[in-house]
Amino acid sequence: MNTSPAAPEHSATSTEPPAPAPGPDPAASGDPAAPDGPAASGDPTVPDDPAAPGVVRRTDPARRTAYRALAVALGCGVVGASLVLLAAGKTWARGTASSAGHAMPVHAGGSQMTALPGALALVGLASLVAIFAVRRIGRYTVAALLALSGLGAAATALARRGDHGALDAAAATATSLTHATAAHTSTTGWPYVSVAGGLLLLIAGLTALRYGSRWPAMSSRYDRPTGRAAAPPAIDPDRPEDLWKALDRGEDPTAP
Repeated sequence: MNTSPAAPEHSATSTEPPAPAPGPDPAASGDPAAPDGPAASGDPTVPDDPAAPGVVRRTDPARRTAYRALAVALGCGVVGASLVLLAAGKTWARGTASSAGHAMPVHAGGSQMTALPGALALVGLASLVAIFAVRRIGRYTVAALLALSGLGAAATALARRGDHGALDAAAATATSLTHATAAHTSTTGWPYVSVAGGLLLLIAGLTALRYGSRWPAMSSRYDRPTGRAAAPPAIDPDRPEDLWKALDRGEDPTAP
């Protein structure tokens, strides 16, 4: 006779919830509520992810071109004026002066041969800054002045590079002879640096003439009003703030 106890039966039910039945994929069925669907962005032709391939960002080509031209004009203007001013202080011509059988070296700088390129470079640099302070016709006028300044600086430096009058004056000073002249004269490369600077100023001016109307201008907050000024508000003598506002405007609050 078998007296071993019988194995207990598992009568308790499982507490784990049943797995949900798989449903249809909302993205595959075209459900508008699907986060990755084409309807999430409101435009079925544009993906919701901005980094997705095929997305073209809309930009203004005219505005981008105008700002590129602004950068070119500023760069050419500043570099060109700097080159002209730098060359004005350098030696443009060299030679020798003879006195009592001895040859003495003499030289002439750019400002001694002609001071016009340096002055025109300053005018061009001021015009480049003034472009942003004026509008419409004034901007075209200033841009034309900038271009003419560069053209004048380049033409003057090119024309006076072979003028030996400054060298003769330096020879007369070195020998203490009024009619002394310089011999064995030569020209350095600095006049051509001045010519290059003038051409850069010319390019800046022409660029401003072409694209200057699209460039930003200074704020017109402090400009003089051109139209009829609005009538000031009525002053209530019982309100101190109205009296103070009238005084700030330069009015007499006690006047009838």
